[in-house]
Amino acid sequence: MSNRDILAIGTSAGGVDALRFLASEFPKDLPASILVVIHLSPQFQSSLDAILTQAGPLPARFAEDGMKLERGQIYIGPPNSHMLTEGHELRLGHGPRENNSRPAIDPLFRSVGLCCGHRAVGAVLTGSLGDGASGLHTLHKCGGLTVVQDPSDAAHSGMPDAALMKFRPDHIASLAKMPSLFQLLLSEPAGQPVEQSRELKYEVDVAKGGAANMNEMDRMGADRCWLVRTATE
Repeated sequence: MSNRDILAIGTSAGGVDALRFLASEFPKDLPASILVVIHLSPQFQSSLDAILTQAGPLPARFAEDGMKLERGQIYIGPPNSHMLTEGHELRLGHGPRENNSRPAIDPLFRSVGLCCGHRAVGAVLTGSLGDGASGLHTLHKCGGLTVVQDPSDAAHSGMPDAALMKFRPDHIASLAKMPSLFQLLLSEPAGQPVEQSRELKYEVDVAKGGAANMNEMDRMGADRCWLVRTATE
């Protein structure tokens, strides 16, 4: 059985330093593709690939549509596009912004959950506001192993706090402990594939740039109301 071979990371404020640290600690033979979405400030938008490549042994590059995933590579969501996975390829989506961002973290996590949650690890690191919480929860339900940075350890605790308010991840860890934790989780056998919901497929399609269907949105809203009502009865 193959091991878990996708590590999806979402971060925002304080994330460049966190990513630089992780890149410096990853081994050159890491048996996984690393997918990173970060809300970049303008001064880092064109140079993060060079920053992460210089920090450690793994090459980093901005994702391109149709790019094949390879182990031992760091892929970065480029400006103005959602970075999504589809099978063993990356796709760039031009759907609506989420949490005022494109790329946004939630679409990445959802797409990883849809295509390959059973062989993935997802992590939310330092950042403001709440991007990543919903998507990480979805990835968790799709069979992914989930990690959240300890809010007390994060430069900005907003995103870790939001994730922990949403659900209980598999691991809460300091940044210093994440390199060894990631290597341990990525060495685990992949789990069993999980049947995906119609709603998740629709959300990923919208992030790709598919037209939003009002009937589908109404159905999703009705389903959510039903779930809330039954949960409180």
